[in-house]
Amino acid sequence: MLMNFFSNPESVVVSRYRNKGYNFTITSSTAFDHKWINNRNIFDNISLIVDEIFTDYIAKPNIRQPLLTQYCDGKKTTCSGMSQWGSKYLGDENYSAIEILRKYYGSNVYINTAESVEGIPMSWPGYSLEIGSYGDAVRTIQEQLVTIRETYSNIPALEIDGIYGENTAAAVSKFQQIFNLPVTGEVDYKTWYKISQLYVALEKLISA
Repeated sequence: MLMNFFSNPESVVVSRYRNKGYNFTITSSTAFDHKWINNRNIFDNISLIVDEIFTDYIAKPNIRQPLLTQYCDGKKTTCSGMSQWGSKYLGDENYSAIEILRKYYGSNVYINTAESVEGIPMSWPGYSLEIGSYGDAVRTIQEQLVTIRETYSNIPALEIDGIYGENTAAAVSKFQQIFNLPVTGEVDYKTWYKISQLYVALEKLISA
């Protein structure tokens, strides 16, 4: 998520950062920032959607950095970015997601995908891992599951051999069950990053 730090006394709700000597402020205006609240409840379907698309971003040709996309409701407030209700009406007219984005940000924008995610040991290989798969991607998942199993001991034991066999599938299935993912025994996009996310978190705790 991109944040645009700016000084607007009418919308600033968190001033503690400047009080601590930082040169930015964070707002609760959805045109710029999304306020984060620790332990706030969220909708499961929103969580799944974010897990699925968080490596995607809006870009323009010959520009390396992601395009900052702000939005407003389009009724009470208006802005230069996407309108919440306006995009809803475009959807009602069968506009696709990219067509809606181009309506607001120009005909040359496109959705790009990050090749790697910072902090994750290895990015998703681009295909699901299943029984019969083999190679570095399988070995990576096996290594991460072995570490996770030290905390979640109900995950079945597996060998780190780079071969996706029954034991690896069983360990993946149990992981998916624990973390409310579709229990398929296969490592798809969502499962890959959920395993990596937990692995990184546990590694930080171990090394702390």
